[in-house]
Formats: sequence, structure tokens, C-alpha cells
Amino acid sequence: MYQPDHGYEDDVTSASFEPFPAPPRRRRRPAFVAGAALAVLILIPLAVDRAAAAHAESRTARAFQQGMGTSERPEVHVHGFPVLTQLASGTLRHVDITAHALPADGSDRPLPVTRLDLDLHGLTKSADDIEARALSAQATAFLSYPDLSNALGLEVSQGAGPGRIGAKVQLPFGDEVTVTTTVSAASGNRITFGKFTVAGGALPSAGEALLDKVFARPIQLRNIPDGLHLRSVTTTATGLSVHFSGKSVTFHADDGSRSSFAQDSASYGSA
Repeated sequence: MYQPDHGYEDDVTSASFEPFPAPPRRRRRPAFVAGAALAVLILIPLAVDRAAAAHAESRTARAFQQGMGTSERPEVHVHGFPVLTQLASGTLRHVDITAHALPADGSDRPLPVTRLDLDLHGLTKSADDIEARALSAQATAFLSYPDLSNALGLEVSQGAGPGRIGAKVQLPFGDEVTVTTTVSAASGNRITFGKFTVAGGALPSAGEALLDKVFARPIQLRNIPDGLHLRSVTTTATGLSVHFSGKSVTFHADDGSRSSFAQDSASYGSA
């Protein structure tokens, strides 16, 4: 029998495979641009401030080297953010300086400072631009045994017991005794020595008189920034560790570098 073809099946099949329109894509470009702009706004001030800090650190290191007469430029780190506002105010809130090989000229018993670590607070330049001054400071200096031996004229090392140094003294006929003494801090940034003791034998009277003379005289630490006061002396395996503290601690330029010091220290008041 004839069945009329109404075309319903073709219509259904065709409709079932009709592709759905793709959803519209979200445009993320404005969000990306906004994020990038925000990052730039944050990073540029950070970079500018870091550049200002590096500039201040370099100028401070140069001024310190010229004022203290060190052969090497010290390491300087300016703390705090932002540094630009500190420079604008003329005061660096917190500065760390590590210097090496501070000479000890002008003394008959020179004792150089092998290393000096300074923790400075409130660092400013003076009105006449020839010195820098810290409101307060802590410092630790290291003095090597070879340098101490040269100053004493006697080879010394760490002694038995805390706060003691020792030396081996040759006696006639090849004998040897060990001499030890205490080290301590005294006013005027001086290191003093106590009454020595002898182990392993007895010293001739001439030897005792010589050691009495060696240890009776304190050693004054020179080329330490003005205002720092010696507080304690500790013996270590390789040398003496000495601690200082003080207020209104000043770094002067010597006569030969006064003009350069003034120019470099001007960075405390300008970026």
C-alpha cells in the first residue's frame, strides 16, 4: 500500500544535528591590562627606592672609607622602607656597616682592627658637612692574635679559661713555660692585662721583670669612631672580640679627605 511521505523523519534528523551556536568568549584583556598596570605602579616605586638606597649606601661607604682610612671600602646596608623619605628628612633610621683592616696609626703599640661591625641608629650629617653622626650605636671589633702579638712584642694565643691569653716562653737550656694573663676593658677604649701566672716551671727574675713591663701597659684602641666606648673583651680561638656602645657617635674626615667627605656625606640630606 502506498504510504505518503511527509518528510517528518528527515526534518527530525536534520534538526538533531544542527550545531549549537558557540557561547560568546569573555574578554580578559581589560583585566590583564589592569593587573599589569597595578604591578608597574608597585614595582616602579620599589625600584626607585632601591636605587636611592644603593646610592646612599655607596656614598656612605665612600665617606666612611675616607674618614677612617681603610684600604677597602666597607659594606653598607640601609634598612627601612621607603629610603627616599629618610633621605628627604636628612636621617637614615638604621644603617649597618662592616669595615675591614682599620689602621692604628699614631701609637707606639699599634693594634689594627681586623674587622668592625657597626649597628647605627639615626645617622645624619653635621651642619658643616664634614662629619656624620649616629644618635646611638653598637659595635663589635675583632682583633687578631698575630696583630696583638706584634703590639705586645710577645707571641700570644687563647689561654686556658675564659678571658685569658697565653704565651709560651723559652727558658735557658731549652726549657719552656706557659704564661697566662687576663684581658679586660678599661676606660679610654683601652685593653688591660692582669697579673700573669706561670705554669710548667719558674721564670728567672729578669724574665718576670720583662713580662711585668709588657703586661703593665694597656693598649689603646685607635681609629674607633668618636663616641664609642669599650664595654667588654672576650677571647676566642683566633683573637679578641671587643664590644662597644655609645651615643652621638661621630665619623670625622681627616684633613686630606675633608672636602670629599663633605660631598659624599651630603647624600644623607638629598636623594
